[in-house]
Amino acid sequence: NKFTRKKNPGVRWGGFSLLLLNLEEYYSEQHRANHILHKGSHHERKIRGSLKICSKSAIFEPDAISQPIIKIPLRDCIKTGKHRENGANRHFTKAKSGSISLIFSQVYFIKEHNVVTPYKIERGKMEYVFELDVSEKVEDVVETLLQLHRASWIDKLGDQTAMITAILQSRLARTSFDKNRFQNISEKLHMECKAEMVTPLVTNAGHVCITDTNLYFQPLNGYPKPVVQITLQDVRRIYKRRHALMPLGLEVFCTEGDLCSDIYLKFYEPQDRDDLYFYIATYLEHHVAGHTAESYMLQWQRGLLSNYQYLLHLNNLADRSCNDLSQYPVFPWIIHDYSSSELDLSNPGNFRDLSKPVGALNKERLERLLTRYQEMPEPKFMHESHYSSPGYYMLCLQNGRFDNADRMFNSIAETWKNNLDGAPDFKELIPEFYGDDVSFLVNSLKLDLGKRQGGQMVDDVELPPWASSPEDFLQKSKDALESNYVSEYLQEWIDLIFGYKQKRSGAVGAHNVFHPLTYEGGVDLNSIQDPDEKVAMLTQILEFGQTPKQLFVTPHPRRITPKFKSLSQTSSYNASMADSPVSPGEESFEDLTEESKTLAWNNITKLQLHEHYKIHKEAVTGITVSRNGSSVFTTSQDSTLKMFSKESKMLQRSISFSNMALSSCLLLPGDATVITSSWDNNVYFYSIAFGRRQDTLMGHDDAVGKICWHDNRLYSASWDSAVKVWSGVPAEMPGTKRHHFDLLAELEHDVSVETISLNPASTLLVSGTKEGTVNIWDLKTATLMHQIPCHSGIVCDTAFSPDSRHVLSTGADGCLNVIDVQRGMLISSMTSDEPQRCLVWDGNSILSGRQSGELLVWNLLGAKISERTQGHTCAVTCIWMNEQSFTTWKICGFKLSKSW
Repeated sequence: NKFTRKKNPGVRWGGFSLLLLNLEEYYSEQHRANHILHKGSHHERKIRGSLKICSKSAIFEPDAISQPIIKIPLRDCIKTGKHRENGANRHFTKAKSGSISLIFSQVYFIKEHNVVTPYKIERGKMEYVFELDVSEKVEDVVETLLQLHRASWIDKLGDQTAMITAILQSRLARTSFDKNRFQNISEKLHMECKAEMVTPLVTNAGHVCITDTNLYFQPLNGYPKPVVQITLQDVRRIYKRRHALMPLGLEVFCTEGDLCSDIYLKFYEPQDRDDLYFYIATYLEHHVAGHTAESYMLQWQRGLLSNYQYLLHLNNLADRSCNDLSQYPVFPWIIHDYSSSELDLSNPGNFRDLSKPVGALNKERLERLLTRYQEMPEPKFMHESHYSSPGYYMLCLQNGRFDNADRMFNSIAETWKNNLDGAPDFKELIPEFYGDDVSFLVNSLKLDLGKRQGGQMVDDVELPPWASSPEDFLQKSKDALESNYVSEYLQEWIDLIFGYKQKRSGAVGAHNVFHPLTYEGGVDLNSIQDPDEKVAMLTQILEFGQTPKQLFVTPHPRRITPKFKSLSQTSSYNASMADSPVSPGEESFEDLTEESKTLAWNNITKLQLHEHYKIHKEAVTGITVSRNGSSVFTTSQDSTLKMFSKESKMLQRSISFSNMALSSCLLLPGDATVITSSWDNNVYFYSIAFGRRQDTLMGHDDAVGKICWHDNRLYSASWDSAVKVWSGVPAEMPGTKRHHFDLLAELEHDVSVETISLNPASTLLVSGTKEGTVNIWDLKTATLMHQIPCHSGIVCDTAFSPDSRHVLSTGADGCLNVIDVQRGMLISSMTSDEPQRCLVWDGNSILSGRQSGELLVWNLLGAKISERTQGHTCAVTCIWMNEQSFTTWKICGFKLSKSW
């Protein structure tokens, strides 16, 4: 069952192709030449073309496509040397000759009349003569052929590979990049080294060169063109790759969404790869290093990436490449129904269970696999073949022949049935099943692929009844991939392929265990000394298939999707979500952002200074504004609470509760009472109407750093390592009776708590500690949900997203971290060169205040800074905003504030 692919630029049917080479064979040089037939006789004639010297064969490609390509395996050669006019062959001769003689016992004729058919083989002792256009090259070509001929007769594969590699490296060492190929004479060379360009099934050796404006690759053989050039300004993404299980690969993309890269390079030394990566990365303004699996996950969760785009990004990050068939991108089977005349994507029964690997979809087959697994000695594995291996994608002829007709990719429905029932079949799909190119489904070249056992000819792939054409099949497949059902459950498949169910106990529990050699780090090739054993092991690993690099070690969060109707698939994820305080699935992302759209976030990058007032002598620590916006209340390290009138632009009150700093403030509903927290361990209640302190809550044993209020409950965070929850019954008449406080819960921490925040529904609380830990608490049960050590210093500020699905934290280490609330997973991190002291956000954009006094606007989903505004001359410590305005307050040695 072959999923064929025909659009890679290195693969073409017209004329010579690198796919005519054997696996792991190099094409090192070509020479214009004539093939001399019947040399020296009256019937002598010349066929014009190119002689190509490869590591295991000599290939002659005629100019006329009516003539077949000739391939002479060097292992079948009897003699190689210069051709003398009398027909005698010598390995060394001083005679002037521009001809090379090959005497051999077997030859292949390929693509006569440019028709792809199985190779024609002619056996028996023969001599072919090739006359080079440049006679001075004959001696070098003969010497190269003699060396390669000797290598081909080495029985031990490891020694043979070593000798061929040495010959290739010697040739590379004698050549260098042609600087005349630079696009501009003013280009400055940064680096040059040896490398190979990788395309499916083949590699092409040559020289890599990078300048201040371009990346170049010059093939040693000039194929498919003399030089490949990529403008650095066009580069959008770069990835380091494992190639043959070693850190030698580098892939460059010049577009965001393309399946195929612009170039895949394999280096001979890891340092060369890393140096080139560094040069490109430093050039890029928005380098892909900022896009981690977690940052892409955040974009997918919030609907900015389609399911297809997200899976493509995950494959790229997991070392999957279209240029490496041993690590081809893997996509899931989605549709379960391939027999109906109509496909109903609203019916959950038409979808595959994404929580199970292919090998576990059939209960009876799974029971047989588990029985064998339990009886197997260590190392145990459940699946004897992989869901992704080169054999599924083979495009070239295998040893000059097409595969067995019944093993080819003949039918969608048959392939799915074999996947469910067939003993060795566990394959997933490839991205092409959800793309636009139908060529892998259509025998457009009308190849004679043979007959099946039933007598029918192999031709176009048979489609399910519900697909009217290949284009219709792909469109319906795309619709299925992007359907509400898949959006709700795709994270379960990601757990299997890229996540925590890929390895160890998670894989065992999910019946997802493959052979140990398929996993990254399953074997250390460098520790194998015997070259034959090493080559054999590598071949086994590459042909069996490789499991993607693991990207997630905890369960993957689900997508933010609309509430679905009549979806009955049972899910381990759903069970864990049932009692979640986050309550996912109740609103779509579009609904959730309606609130933030009413704010001024669209103009966040257009901040302008509106007013500027001095009201405090020392650092401002808190700010709150009355409901009608007429009064601004602030606290400061100068131990005062101040009330400022925006209407009269005058300071109206200055209140002191103790001689210690006040740390935060808030207004109770009704705007009649201000609450402040203090470093003297107390919380103070101030009646605005009566102008006096109304109550004092002596609730902690150390400074109170932050307070929150919701629905008659007070939340206080202290340096005594506790967050306390109080019931605060307000006085019947402000100023006449004292508040009554009862301690409802105490959330204990190991170290002092610096900051807290509530989610909009006040069902969750997040706390940040002195030692950089972010804690997420379920307030219904007063239990700790997650503890995430994500900062290297004090956590300065925290905030929930409007939908309560994410927490944003900032710290003295300069990091802005996004945490998934349900999983407690750090999913995005952005870094600045100095502490971010305070922040506000709408779930997408962030406004933060820096130690230096700058205001930064961050594009969270783009992982970049959108705008910088120098707002103050020293640290910004408080930010308050409503839908009409932004107000920021700075810390400094004298009273100062600003309004924006």
